[in-house]
Amino acid sequence: MMEPLPNSGEAAMAAAIRLLDGPGFEAALRDVFRRTVAPDNLIVLAYRDSGPPQIIYTQADQPPVFAALEHTYVAGAYLLDPYYDLHLRRVSAGVYRMRDVAPDAFHRSRYFSEYYEQTTLIDELTFVAYPVPGVSINICLGRDASSGQPFTTRQIATCQRLAPTVVALAARHWAAIVPRAGAAGDVAARLIMAAQGAHGIRLSPRQAEVALLILRGHSTVSIALRLNVAAQTVKVFRRQVYSRCGISSQAELFALMLPLLKGAL
Repeated sequence: MMEPLPNSGEAAMAAAIRLLDGPGFEAALRDVFRRTVAPDNLIVLAYRDSGPPQIIYTQADQPPVFAALEHTYVAGAYLLDPYYDLHLRRVSAGVYRMRDVAPDAFHRSRYFSEYYEQTTLIDELTFVAYPVPGVSINICLGRDASSGQPFTTRQIATCQRLAPTVVALAARHWAAIVPRAGAAGDVAARLIMAAQGAHGIRLSPRQAEVALLILRGHSTVSIALRLNVAAQTVKVFRRQVYSRCGISSQAELFALMLPLLKGAL
């Protein structure tokens, strides 16, 4: 019999496969990533078409990474997250890097400064799988202040090679997860109802959509491309939103809208 070569990553994957459908799978999968791409933290979330995400598993070397996870992110800030947008858009199963999917003005958004920056995250890769209709599983690997280093080109390539296997395992392991009733992509409609109910602010569907895109970190040009309208039209909608809300800045928009988003869940 041939002697096995030293391949700790493959051995860890074999251990994870043996634990599929049972307890210990998440920790075994974490070990796969630890041996292959060395993330500083890991979180597994289930996004659904209706209601907040379900936290399935977390591990972090530094406490600040997930310190606000429950009371800020799950409570409503997730609605502004680029990875939640992947769920709404039903992107193909695979691995996605945050800096590739985040809006062009993400780092200037209030979501970034008020929540994301506080996590100390500097890089993220997430595996997206669809175990059942209406549910996406995000297995997110992060680099934060623990290492202070983003993922290398080689580590990203490793995740791309692992993606078909990781996605297949995730779809199988969480195949029994239960979706919630509700329509995907109705965040703007919920925001309209919440603004009217809480403050008597009447927003049109397009105004609510523009407000959400602003909060998610899209520039005027990015919003125009996404909605297939002229940039000047976006500026008109922005002025209308600010006028109806009685505000004059994105900071005020965030302060007004985030509680409404939380209340609309």
